[in-house]
Amino acid sequence: MPQARVFVTRRLPTDLQRLQEIANVEVWMGREPPPYEVLLAKVREIDGLLCLLTDQVDRQLIEVGMSLKVISQMAVGYDNIDIPAATTRQIPVGHTPGVLTDATADLTWALLMAAARRVVEGDRFTRAGEWRTWEPDLLLGPNVTGATLGIVGFGRIGQAIARRAKGFNMRILYTSRHRCDPELEQSLGVEFVKFEQLLQESDFVTIHTPLSDDTYHLFGEPQFALMKPSAILINTARGAIVDSDALYQALSSGEIAGAAIDVTEPEPIPIDSPLLTLDNLIITPHIGSASCQTREKMANMAIDNLIAGLKGERLPYCVNPEVYDVVGGWWL
Repeated sequence: MPQARVFVTRRLPTDLQRLQEIANVEVWMGREPPPYEVLLAKVREIDGLLCLLTDQVDRQLIEVGMSLKVISQMAVGYDNIDIPAATTRQIPVGHTPGVLTDATADLTWALLMAAARRVVEGDRFTRAGEWRTWEPDLLLGPNVTGATLGIVGFGRIGQAIARRAKGFNMRILYTSRHRCDPELEQSLGVEFVKFEQLLQESDFVTIHTPLSDDTYHLFGEPQFALMKPSAILINTARGAIVDSDALYQALSSGEIAGAAIDVTEPEPIPIDSPLLTLDNLIITPHIGSASCQTREKMANMAIDNLIAGLKGERLPYCVNPEVYDVVGGWWL
């Protein structure tokens, strides 16, 4: 039986030996994603694809992959993949859920603290030789301890943020599509409110909702107008949840005090974006899950999914399990 063929769209932070034992593995070695034309050519020849959020896996690409048996994504989200097209082709799609909760929550908290205490501004100020003496009004920022935190989206990461906020004696508001169990609310010390109330009352607003048609540009001019002038926005979810033009206007006009974001629309952020001119905005390059342990675990989960799909076994972490309900599928 010929060896399976696999294309991996970037170098992974783990050993590929166990994958190489069952497949002929080609890895794209560039820092940037393979161009779509390259990916389209590769998928015509492979049995398995291990991809990232930066890869466009659309209907056209899925349809030309006539030998494609499995798509495995090294990410929790999968909005870059046409899931209905894959399901129609009876191709299971894997992802890596649950693994990056604490890493992303840690970065969210780091961004919140850095924005509140103006850490990045202070670093630039010092390196520029501007630190001449101790000054009573130099780089003042708001207290975190005792402030009101608003969490938009209350899944695993939102709940992890709430646990951290308890240690700072914060009032914690949350809004979500579904209200949590009262016992969970009590244990985390959180209060469920409507989105508008959360915006009006929060000193810090942090976003942890998935990107969907309902959440696209969830934060725009009307939402920023509801927020306190002293409020700080944190986004470690998806860039398109925030309207970039509206964010620029809110920050440059003083409608809100600051923001810290790990995601942008588009990614990477264009070098001529006006957002890059703002001192009251911190931008990091989508590093929410970028701890050594988390990225290695994500890579291994993606490989687990890929190997299972190549062997005709059920994926451990499957986005579209309905493919297994079809009688006569290749995996049976």
